[in-house]
Amino acid sequence: MAKDHGSSIKDDEQYEALRDQGASKEKAARIANTDRSTAGQRGGNSPSYEEWSKDELEQRAREIGIEGRSNMDKGELIDALRNH
Repeated sequence: MAKDHGSSIKDDEQYEALRDQGASKEKAARIANTDRSTAGQRGGNSPSYEEWSKDELEQRAREIGIEGRSNMDKGELIDALRNH
């Protein structure tokens, strides 16, 4: 049985599964609070991170609060953004 993570988490079972898979608390909460039936339908036409410039990757990392981004190379920024 899933733990009760409070009113801020809508799907406790999904949250726990994501945390068990290594997702951060923030990422797990964001996904668990999305309606499962529409979550797979979302998404834009943004190019993959490999097509972004290093400056664009640093800006996105800054927006979501990734620490140490100024010392990362492009590959490290991509990994940090995908695993945040």
